[in-house]
Amino acid sequence: MTLERSPFGILPDGSPITLHTFRNPRGTTLKVMDHGLIITELHVADRAGRIGNVVLGFDNLPRYLAGHPFFGAIAGRVANRIAHGAFTLDGRTYQLATNNGVNHLHGGKVGFDKKRWSFLEDETTSGFSRVRFSYLSVDGEEGYPGNLGIQVDYILTEDDQVRIRYQATTDQATPINLTNHSYFNLAGKGTIHGHELQLTASRYTPVDGGLIPTGELAPVAGTALDFTEPNAIGERIERTGLTPTGYDHNFVLDDGGKSIALAARAFEPESGRVLEVLTDRPGIQLYTANFLPADGIECTGGVKLGRHGGFCLETQNFPDAINQPGFPEAVLRPGEVYDTTTVFRFGTR
Repeated sequence: MTLERSPFGILPDGSPITLHTFRNPRGTTLKVMDHGLIITELHVADRAGRIGNVVLGFDNLPRYLAGHPFFGAIAGRVANRIAHGAFTLDGRTYQLATNNGVNHLHGGKVGFDKKRWSFLEDETTSGFSRVRFSYLSVDGEEGYPGNLGIQVDYILTEDDQVRIRYQATTDQATPINLTNHSYFNLAGKGTIHGHELQLTASRYTPVDGGLIPTGELAPVAGTALDFTEPNAIGERIERTGLTPTGYDHNFVLDDGGKSIALAARAFEPESGRVLEVLTDRPGIQLYTANFLPADGIECTGGVKLGRHGGFCLETQNFPDAINQPGFPEAVLRPGEVYDTTTVFRFGTR
């Protein structure tokens, strides 16, 4: 296991950005920068042992600063959507920034994906490398109450697991829902239509025209959202009812977030790569890059990827949970610790 740090550019305010590069003996390589804690590259082997990048991103900081659709970033303070950017907590109504039509998305106009995180410590053993980062989200940031202190660990193991652990405490009650927003393409090219996906979810949360949940937990059986058995992502992608076409849905995990358990398995037949996602959160959002331009974005290595050129599997609480009394608890209070782990586990077959 090795862990290296190198300069990755300078922010407009003069702050330096560092790239942290993890490598294991198999050649698996994870690159994370401290701006947005973005996974810029993730190289894993195919069935023939060839190493290739399986995430969408860029190889320089200016491309990220010019704007991007949350490539590889930590989303928060609350990932996904909050209806009308508003919620009531302990008798007080809060108005957040609205950056997705009338709704609040992924933490607002300047969410955690656009923050410079602080390096705290690192650790390398024969079995894994770990880097710990921190960020203090101050009271009132993007409209949220309370000073929220967050620590995030990125870990690469010798057996090709990327583990992300989130921990947070607060001095006032506040909603919280952190996730990583990496776009995966296990072939490293083309669309993800041929990827086979299985989700351990027999229900999902239907949404209105603004992608805000109605509050219902509906069965996936008989719909284009049924991935209880492996199914090609592209087979029913035109039948989800969304415009542009594709998936952008929260699935209710059968395990309920009680412990770290398998939530998703994706398989790309040409390369043989397999991605398994494990989480202790109650939901997972499948998003298929519906809003990338049809003519594509040039990513690292000159690879051009466009609409349906990647998929996200965002481990999470349900969207708008702060406004939905039937959804899992969305509030962190003083004296409590938010502590959740997501695992991206790679292999071949």
